[in-house]
Amino acid sequence: MTATTDRPGCDTSDLLHIHALFRRAFGDAPGLVRGVPDGDVARMRVVAAHVREVATGLHHHHEGEDLLLWDRLEQRSPACALHVGLMRAQHADVAGLLRDLDAALPAWEAGAAAGARDEVARVLDELQALLVLHLGQEEDRILPTASSVLSQREWDQLHEHGMASVPRSRMLLQLGWILDAVPEPERAGWLRTNLPAPARLLWRTVGRRRFAAHRAQVYGVR
Repeated sequence: MTATTDRPGCDTSDLLHIHALFRRAFGDAPGLVRGVPDGDVARMRVVAAHVREVATGLHHHHEGEDLLLWDRLEQRSPACALHVGLMRAQHADVAGLLRDLDAALPAWEAGAAAGARDEVARVLDELQALLVLHLGQEEDRILPTASSVLSQREWDQLHEHGMASVPRSRMLLQLGWILDAVPEPERAGWLRTNLPAPARLLWRTVGRRRFAAHRAQVYGVR
């Protein structure tokens, strides 16, 4: 097993599910923010907390790639250096927008004012547009090289880094958001492939119901 996981060549398909999560989350976020009525503090708090959580998740995801992916790709596949440079630059641009979002959210949270709400939505619009470009280019230009030059053990370190940043109390909700971005006919197969039996049982008995309630709250579904 060790020899296999340390040999160059890995399955990078799990990243497509994480990207789908971010496409869905940041695609919906500007509309969720703009849909909060002026002065509706209760609704604002729900949406602002959701935006902050997905933004934090994106930050940690990119942090993992910055720490564990780019240098290895440049060292093992010099021909990929141009693509890696593009990814680094796009990460820097995303980080700048995440800082803008961090600066805009407190003003909105202070009173749910329309102007502050619109500034949060404006930053999210820019972030969503950049992510559409970045995630697609990463899938096209980085994943083929990563799958051939990285070992499975090295690739799995990205997942481990990301999961280490998720509070234990939010694990089932994080799983729910990933599944929410997986096409429904594929979800059962995804669960069998990615979760051991005890975790699947926990999802069916506790997680699925908890996530459904959380999702309904975020999207304002009664």
